[in-house]
Amino acid sequence: MKNEADAQDVFQEAFVIAFQKMSQYRFEGSFEGWLKRIFINKLIETLNKRKRETPFLDVLYQEDFVDEDQEIDSFSIPQEKLLEFIQHLPDQYRLVFNLYFFEKMKHKEIASLLNISEGTSKSNLNRAKSNLQKKILTLMASKDV
Repeated sequence: MKNEADAQDVFQEAFVIAFQKMSQYRFEGSFEGWLKRIFINKLIETLNKRKRETPFLDVLYQEDFVDEDQEIDSFSIPQEKLLEFIQHLPDQYRLVFNLYFFEKMKHKEIASLLNISEGTSKSNLNRAKSNLQKKILTLMASKDV
């Protein structure tokens, strides 16, 4: 979510759902996985509801890619700053990015979960990475001055 208050709301609602459905857990697979699925589904449901309420405007990027010679790896970026950059990604890009990198899901799983094509999942991930790369390089450039 883009802000802490919204994240807390979704977190609380997901916990309520988990407690209400506790009797449905069949002890097949890990409890952690079952609980994680509830949280992910609640987050997706919330984002989809917001998308219906306010039309999602796709962020179009010009194809002015960053030089591959510039090294991001050698630059130390504070974790808080990186998380801030991720939080400011458009909802769909942030969701795919988080599912791919933090939840270790494959594009096929993400596509199925979000009801989008694998190509859209890959495109959203690439746009998220490009957006983050530009922000990091801008930060690096400002530190060089």
